[in-house]
Amino acid sequence: MRSSNPVFTRRGFSRDGGYAGFNAGPQLQTGNPYAGSPSNPYAQPGNPYAQPQVGPDGGYVPPAPTRAGVMTIDSVVSRTAITLGTVVVAAAAAWITDMPIGLGVLFALVAMGLGLWQSFKREPSPPLILAYAVTEGLFLGAISNAINAVAPGAAMQAVIGTMAVFAGVLFMYKQRIIRVTQRFTQFVLAAALGFVLLSAVNLIVAMIGGGNGLGLRDGFIGVLFGIAGIVLGACFLALDFKQVEDGIAYGAPEKESWLAAFGLTLTLVWIYLEFLRLIAILQGD
Repeated sequence: MRSSNPVFTRRGFSRDGGYAGFNAGPQLQTGNPYAGSPSNPYAQPGNPYAQPQVGPDGGYVPPAPTRAGVMTIDSVVSRTAITLGTVVVAAAAAWITDMPIGLGVLFALVAMGLGLWQSFKREPSPPLILAYAVTEGLFLGAISNAINAVAPGAAMQAVIGTMAVFAGVLFMYKQRIIRVTQRFTQFVLAAALGFVLLSAVNLIVAMIGGGNGLGLRDGFIGVLFGIAGIVLGACFLALDFKQVEDGIAYGAPEKESWLAAFGLTLTLVWIYLEFLRLIAILQGD
């Protein structure tokens, strides 16, 4: 099954019924497009990255030693560190310079456009991903500064919360507590669609009628909606980890590490913003 994450939909990364740690070998599942499909460019006999999975006697054949030019956990970690580091540096610059929130919103729109552009490209583009990281970071710095002014400490609490969610989901994923199955993926996709649609309706109602729209971003309902957003972001983290695992296990090219870094950055930004809004609501009460 193809990924529900728009970042990966053109890559054939699977959301099959398996689960394992980052050091696991290929999983022998027919629903995984990396497991030998004729249309999968990474599973062809001529592909130097492809790894044998089944021996002549039908038994499992361990993967060959890591080859140059393929996606590895180290390459994913390094690209993610570069991308997130760029976000942090840009956010710090916006915070220090006290960037107006209006300008920050403009950068948010630019970041959205760059993110969509990369999502629909056939190949990952490091300059485009880093440009997204810069503009997204400038927006985060501006909005964090603005919220921190009315809710002191909110930004740092949101950072700590995001780190805690990342560490918790990674631990549960590697310990097989979270199982990324097809049903899990479908549930997350449906929940995300509903969450985005409700947020859009809330924004439209607020713009037309003024006030807080449907009340999804304040009071008790706002707290529940914020918690739901954080939980949804945690689910997407699990999906991202599965994408990385499949890319490593089935010999995706090293350039796909940039795509993995982009997807992880999108998810972490989502979680951070939900924490920021939730903390602002709680302190405002």
